[in-house]
Amino acid sequence: MFVIRLPNGNLQVPRTATANDGRIIGEVYVEIGPQDADYARLSAQALTADEAARRRAEWRAGDDALRREFLEFARLNGERGWDEDRGGGAGPERGPEAD
Repeated sequence: MFVIRLPNGNLQVPRTATANDGRIIGEVYVEIGPQDADYARLSAQALTADEAARRRAEWRAGDDALRREFLEFARLNGERGWDEDRGGGAGPERGPEAD
């Protein structure tokens, strides 16, 4: 997740949302303005929304290339459990002796 500079000058900052008992609920963005104590520090690393989208697209492209490379490696090494048709499955089937 990135710190994103909004057109109005505020920042969208990633934060971890937690329940009262400490369980992590998820990652969210909160908007902060120049009055926030962390604004100056976070502003230095902020990206525009377009820059953040471009980086995400580059990562996805890299992920796809890495996945294709891994599937080819698995195919060449006879790993039948890594089947593309399984929706990217969890991996080769493990027998009871593997636990």
